[in-house]
Amino acid sequence: MNPRSEHDIPATGAWRPGDPVADRRFCRVAGADDADAAGSTARPFRLEGGGLLAEVDVAYEAWGELAPDGSNAVLVCHALTGDAHVAGRSGPGQPTPGWWDALVGPGRALDTDRLFVVCSNVLGGCQGTTGPSSIDPETGKPYGSNFPVVTIRDMVRVQALLADRLGIRRWRAVVGGSMGGMQALEWGAMYPERVGALVVASTTASASAQQIAWSHIGRMAVQSDPRFRGGDYYDADPGEGPHRGLAVARMCAQVTYRSDEVFTERFHRSMLGGLDFTLDPLFDVEGYLDYHGTKLARRFDANSYVRLNRAMDLHDLARGRGSTESALARITAPTLVASVRSDGLYPPIQQHVLADGLRSVGGDVTWVDIDSPHGHDGFLIETPQLAPPIRTFLETT
Repeated sequence: MNPRSEHDIPATGAWRPGDPVADRRFCRVAGADDADAAGSTARPFRLEGGGLLAEVDVAYEAWGELAPDGSNAVLVCHALTGDAHVAGRSGPGQPTPGWWDALVGPGRALDTDRLFVVCSNVLGGCQGTTGPSSIDPETGKPYGSNFPVVTIRDMVRVQALLADRLGIRRWRAVVGGSMGGMQALEWGAMYPERVGALVVASTTASASAQQIAWSHIGRMAVQSDPRFRGGDYYDADPGEGPHRGLAVARMCAQVTYRSDEVFTERFHRSMLGGLDFTLDPLFDVEGYLDYHGTKLARRFDANSYVRLNRAMDLHDLARGRGSTESALARITAPTLVASVRSDGLYPPIQQHVLADGLRSVGGDVTWVDIDSPHGHDGFLIETPQLAPPIRTFLETT
């Protein structure tokens, strides 16, 4: 990273109250202000690992109109550094365009002329849903290091509470890739009666040793930044937050998200300038990684990164359910499983094992093979290959 470009990077890229709302909607699903909601009490939210949150607010976006009987609702679940902004333009309060914009909208695979599509920022995130950058009602300060570890199941339970508030008893489908696919699978296992269909891409029934290893490197990069301050950095001036550690974590992840073929074709050994025998960035690929590292540091939060990253490590459908087979047997919804041939982070063998496991317990599985050089990011990039089978799947299930 160029030190001259770091002075204005905020201590956190989290959305904070007072920032432009953009297309966010908000709903309190647990806590004191929830007491007046029909049939609810002012109870805190207890996490799978034993932590307790006095209040939980959810930031979400929605497209289309909910049918009177609620039968046309689709939940889209986002990946590690995603948020609720699946579709739409960037603008004040929303620094990036919709991350799956080509899939969601009028006439698209998730057709908002017919479907009511919802996406919420996950618990522990940083774009409006309660997370480490949120104010702890007990202290009046950001949670920071005091925010507990969350799991994929915690995220799904919060989404279920949101669905209750929205009057959605059963999702027409739950859709997600990568960490979003983990959430979708847990929806199928935790609430089989509330899910009509599942669409999961580039995901797995449990995190592998190599995936956990990459996650560990990313977390260590963040936590080793002296400006991380154990997670209590929210009062730091611009340029004084843990942006370097978060940027390095993103650089490592960016390499795993793409394939060697794509890096070679795009960059080869091309240089930023002339040959220079120093330790400064020399090659185009170094500039590319610096750019993506800085970009994430400007829009994300370091504490959220390490907690959501850890939630992915902890993902295991079999936990507390006897075995993976018995966990998969809980999933009764027809399931579309999509795989990217060049994915080195979530390799196709994981999706094959998932699909075969579902079939072995009587599951109805549709397989989609995405032929793409783009690696793990292929499920986001190759919409022309993914959208038609999703449309057909939802029309026929």
